[in-house]
Amino acid sequence: MGEPIGLAVIGCGTIGRIRAELARETIAVGWLGLCDIDRDYAERLAKDTRADFVTTDVHELLGRPEVTAVIIATAENEHVEPIIAAAERGHALFIEKPLASDPVESARVLQVIESNGVDAVVGYTQRFRRRFQAVKQRLRDRQVGDVTTVVTRAFMNRMVPLATLAKTADRSRLTPMVVSGTHSLDMSMWLMEGKTPVEVYARSVESALAELGTKDGTFGVFTMDDGCIFSMNINWALPTVWPGSVYGLEIGIVGTDGVIDIEDTHRDVVLASHTPQPAGYTSKGFGPDAPRHVDFMTSYPPGDVSGGLLWGPMREETLTWYNRLTTGLTTPHATAADGHSNLLLTMAMDLSARTGKPVPLPVEPKELL
Repeated sequence: MGEPIGLAVIGCGTIGRIRAELARETIAVGWLGLCDIDRDYAERLAKDTRADFVTTDVHELLGRPEVTAVIIATAENEHVEPIIAAAERGHALFIEKPLASDPVESARVLQVIESNGVDAVVGYTQRFRRRFQAVKQRLRDRQVGDVTTVVTRAFMNRMVPLATLAKTADRSRLTPMVVSGTHSLDMSMWLMEGKTPVEVYARSVESALAELGTKDGTFGVFTMDDGCIFSMNINWALPTVWPGSVYGLEIGIVGTDGVIDIEDTHRDVVLASHTPQPAGYTSKGFGPDAPRHVDFMTSYPPGDVSGGLLWGPMREETLTWYNRLTTGLTTPHATAADGHSNLLLTMAMDLSARTGKPVPLPVEPKELL
């Protein structure tokens, strides 16, 4: 057993709050410090978690001698500075995806992490759900033989782009693939571990969300180095009243000896009520533009609160990370290299959709600008 963690949480919004609250449920974390540019958010979370230190200055927090590990939970466009500052101090890192929204900056962040020998993971929460862990083991055991075809389809309520894009004017790279499709792409690439993409061809549509400066959806086909083909499709423009609070995912994996068909749309537990249901996706200042009276329960990716505690994959992911740091446990977290690769693949899809041409892979980050 290692020493208790001195944890710094940078970003006290929805996800930062969840991970900070979970820190107070384990003896693995011995000290907790918080930082947010919004002092009210930071101080409110500090009170709720009995934090040991709170500030609006990232460098003041990272300069504390108690800090040994850092969670980066700021807005997508604001990851680079705190990641580099923490990595240069040698602190273990948990980074909400992406490493950066700029591919060149993402490569720079990865280089700093690796050159400092930092143990850094990226928040791809769905890896920690029981169903995907079970599928992963069946694939390890080669129960479907050699995988030849993978089909992935993601449907999303538009609350995510509405809330995400409202927080920034820099929207040029916040596409459905980069912000959200990255989760289903990560899941598919993780399940296809060992296969390397060599080309992608994609198309996008921009209609319902065009006034926000983003696309409605993107469809693409990857060709892998062994001839396997992977179809990756996402649309995040479903109406606010769509019962899935965030994600509905389907994955089909066909191999030479079998098939695995994953239906993860959360339609197995449905609630309908005269009482409006929670927004599902929550963020600073966001409110849905219409009430939802039907809910696909358990469709909020982090999990669900019951008895004052969060239950679900984000609990598993976060507490497993704390155990990783204190016991040396090998865990299924996505690495910083995984996170960088996922960003380049999602942006390569966007590049192909813009040019109307296939994009050979791997692609240099500067080519994606």
